[in-house]
Amino acid sequence: MNISLITPLAILDIEATGLNITNDRIVEIAIIKVLPTGEQEEFVRRVNPQITIPDEVIAIHGITNEDIKDEPTFREILPELEAFLGNADFAGYNSNKFDLPLLAEELLRAESTIDLSIRKHVDVQNIFHKMEQRTLIAAYKFYCDKNLENAHSAMADAKATWEVLDAQIARYDELESGMDFLADFSRYGDVTRLDFAGRLAYNKKGEAIYNFGKHRGKTIKAIADSEPGYYGWMIDADFPRYTKQCLKNEMAKIKAEREAAKEVNKVKEAQQMESKLDALKNKFK
Repeated sequence: MNISLITPLAILDIEATGLNITNDRIVEIAIIKVLPTGEQEEFVRRVNPQITIPDEVIAIHGITNEDIKDEPTFREILPELEAFLGNADFAGYNSNKFDLPLLAEELLRAESTIDLSIRKHVDVQNIFHKMEQRTLIAAYKFYCDKNLENAHSAMADAKATWEVLDAQIARYDELESGMDFLADFSRYGDVTRLDFAGRLAYNKKGEAIYNFGKHRGKTIKAIADSEPGYYGWMIDADFPRYTKQCLKNEMAKIKAEREAAKEVNKVKEAQQMESKLDALKNKFK
């Protein structure tokens, strides 16, 4: 094993009802948990998404509505999933743009206690594109010299992703084996995303900013002052639940800072008043 792990690493692959992060649902989830010792544990479950899988999607992953009609819902498998994941970090193929955002939506929908924001996320596709510029099938052939059988079977894809990640670390001297480096290197784009969808981010000063639309690059704090209704629009609009949760967290910080500033100003005003009274007392002594 070429990767250096302190905590377990969950290699994630998801099959879903479609590609819409906000509205589509998981139909199959597969995870290979790689322990720091190199031992591996597997978790795979089919899930009743409670919505219909379109025919064009069935044609891709082969999971039919009949296949999952008697399967448990995501909420029902959640306790088992949470116990399996523990404190694991995550890796996947295109996972920062699809698997993790979709998982984040399901976790929020099911009121899970898992906080993905404190986990590290390695996107094997981003490493591949940065190092070689190319699908998982191609990556598997390139790095492992194997043909990927049963592509779009969640467990087959998860296993291939793990082998590709391990082979990438072995192949490139400039790739460090630690999770901190890999998570940063496999990050998509030049900004540090605050949410998985990339609607929110951190600038070079570490300030939370909007990363799209008319306020792209502007801090959330500045827009809260200049256009307070923008926050409400985002909360009511069709953005992913995880994006909204991240935005709510940032607004809570901003409100707390404002309240703290008010208290500081009150203390200053009280001190100034006291100084004025002392000056008046001294004047009439």
